Amino acid sequence: MLANRLKGVIVPVVAPFTPDGKPDLESFRNLVQSLLDQGVHGIVVNGTTGESPTVRWEEASRMAEIAIEARGRPGVPILLGTGSNDTAEAVRLTRKARSLGADGALVVTPYYNRPSAEGVLEHYRRVADVGLPVVAYHIPYRTGLELSPDALAALLEIEGVAGLKESSGGIRNVLELAGRTDKALLCGDDSYFYAALCCGADGGMLASANVFTDRFVKLYDLYVKRRVKDAKLVFDELAPLVRLLFAEPNPAPLKWVLAQAGRIRSDAVRLPLTPIGEELKLRLEPFLQGYRK
Repeated sequence: MLANRLKGVIVPVVAPFTPDGKPDLESFRNLVQSLLDQGVHGIVVNGTTGESPTVRWEEASRMAEIAIEARGRPGVPILLGTGSNDTAEAVRLTRKARSLGADGALVVTPYYNRPSAEGVLEHYRRVADVGLPVVAYHIPYRTGLELSPDALAALLEIEGVAGLKESSGGIRNVLELAGRTDKALLCGDDSYFYAALCCGADGGMLASANVFTDRFVKLYDLYVKRRVKDAKLVFDELAPLVRLLFAEPNPAPLKWVLAQAGRIRSDAVRLPLTPIGEELKLRLEPFLQGYRK
């Protein structure tokens, strides 16, 4: 059951591009392999950090195939982003994700059209009917749609919904839901990862863990071993970097760090995103010591 495997540090992988904007599949393969080697507990392809609004489906599906190949035997879950504000399109993409061999689909709440709570629930029922486990993605500041804890609890009761990526800013919903569901609760706000674990989260789906991945894994491992003070120390070391990685729109800061460290070949992003400014580069530079290849 996928819900039981959605624990720990799950990384929404960046989508590397060449300077002229084409997918850099070699860099993607190497990055995924590096994440797996560092002990991540899951991989997401075509999430927000993977620039899903500007990555075409044929590009995303090829990256998913590469991640599944790199993973080898089933073990670490590979999720593919299939969300849309058009229910029929989300169903269509989820069927394609299932045919590719993904372990699950990451499906953002419908954006822009601002459906009612019942409309959102029916959206997820239709997507879950495909038969591929679904992780719902609640991120109101991007979608313009904020669900109440009761609505989120009802969403998690849908058969086929394996868990929730909770990114509403803060830990209120994790606190509300932790005692009401046996589905996976995943922190999607990197700055609250440690606090969310303390409040009952099963792990995090963390963009920041594209870099210094082993430290995020160490934080989680220490926490589950009940070495909570040691885990907090690791989090405190990571927190200043996490804040900088969101100082400009994600994933541009991540891509700059990864490119500077030799993990990918270019920090190119697709418009309307743009590369980071010189001031942020100067602020990120100290973190590169000991991280470059």
